[in-house]
Amino acid sequence: MLKNRIKKFFRRFFEKFDSEINIRRIKSWNLYREVVLRQENEIRRIQSEFPYLIADSSKKTALRVHERRYYSQNGEDGILLYLFSKIGARNKNFIEFGIEDGTECNAANLAINFGWSGLFIEGSPHLAEKARKFYYNRHKIHSERVKIVSEFLTVENVNQVFEQNSMTGEIDLLSIDIDGNDYWIWQSITCVQPRVVVIEYNASFGIERSITVEYDPAFDAHRKHPTGWYHGASLRALVKLAKKKNYILAGCDSSGTNAFFVRADLAHGKIEEMFPDEAFYPSVPRLRVASQEDQWEIICHLNYVEV
Repeated sequence: MLKNRIKKFFRRFFEKFDSEINIRRIKSWNLYREVVLRQENEIRRIQSEFPYLIADSSKKTALRVHERRYYSQNGEDGILLYLFSKIGARNKNFIEFGIEDGTECNAANLAINFGWSGLFIEGSPHLAEKARKFYYNRHKIHSERVKIVSEFLTVENVNQVFEQNSMTGEIDLLSIDIDGNDYWIWQSITCVQPRVVVIEYNASFGIERSITVEYDPAFDAHRKHPTGWYHGASLRALVKLAKKKNYILAGCDSSGTNAFFVRADLAHGKIEEMFPDEAFYPSVPRLRVASQEDQWEIICHLNYVEV
């Protein structure tokens, strides 16, 4: 009976959208995107209410059922709202680097819809300028609340850049996605103590290996290898680093992109710690190109550091 009710809901749900808007006639990409995201989010809501509908019923669904996508690349927006609903947000501030043009990043929803303040950093001056137009012109956010700077971050300058932009001490969110020296830069950050850290892991490295790429201040993933799959660190390597920094793994998003870490003192009694093999997802986009094993075979001859 329950399954029939759910099937009827989805049929009525999509019929409702079809009657409201004929997608084939939509000329506005923003409107189309809004409709699609509403559909995706409603499906995820139903999945969260009926967890058995999700094929994998293990611990990793603890975050998966909260996935929502508003401005993030995947379901990170919903996961972050869930985590902060559990541990709280003291200052409602963030640092995120590797934002490209700023339209798809992890802190965007918090800045645009929840009034958070913070610092966006992008290595490309051209993309940083596009991000300023997106936040300052389109969304009318004042530059004093959300600062956008163009800097190529390295181990040598990351703390200096944060301090120059008045970001020190406890912050609520640190998001790292630079497709390169992610491990080494997180290891080097000392001037801020985030409550939550979101960092991209490299699913192509597999679940068993604890490795990262060699540090190169001028790292460029596509120059290192044409696939762009040689970058960052494995999930297991990041979990080891997180433990040294007093963070626990809360889980990963189901696209196989980001890992979410919560400071251990805040997570106690609120967020259950996960192990890498419980939280790991393969990269969904890369699986369309090559199997998990083939991805590693393509890049295994490159240089790695075991950590």
